Amino acid sequence: MTYAEVVEGVRTAIAAYTQALDDGRTDDVVATFCADGSCDIPGMGCHAGHEALRQAYARWQPRQPQRHVVVNTLVTDWSARHANAISDVVFVLLGEDGWTIQLIGRYHDVLRLDDGRWRFHRRTAEFITPRRPAEDAGEERRAETR
Repeated sequence: MTYAEVVEGVRTAIAAYTQALDDGRTDDVVATFCADGSCDIPGMGCHAGHEALRQAYARWQPRQPQRHVVVNTLVTDWSARHANAISDVVFVLLGEDGWTIQLIGRYHDVLRLDDGRWRFHRRTAEFITPRRPAEDAGEERRAETR
């Protein structure tokens, strides 16, 4: 398997995950993971195995139109059955004032070739977006009403 074939398989897995996530298709999101796959995403937690992943992603169903824009994917280590990749992500939501950036971050992925498809063995995320003052004020108001 060539580097180009590995990269294409990795990008296909990332696109399948992202589109299923944004569409709220939980079973399709889970299908992008190996049976023993895991994710560790801030705000979502760490979950391993298909059933735990299904439960976690079911709780994160979109409530309004959203898009995870994944760019700059770099496959950093690879073989015919294994690949490491790093991608940047920008998460946007459609609200009353149009599309707004909610967060910016980076995915660190370990993928395996599993039954002819590249799937996530491990997906971790880090977010670099600073908290917005409006979010801090909203949390303060919620704390005051408790």
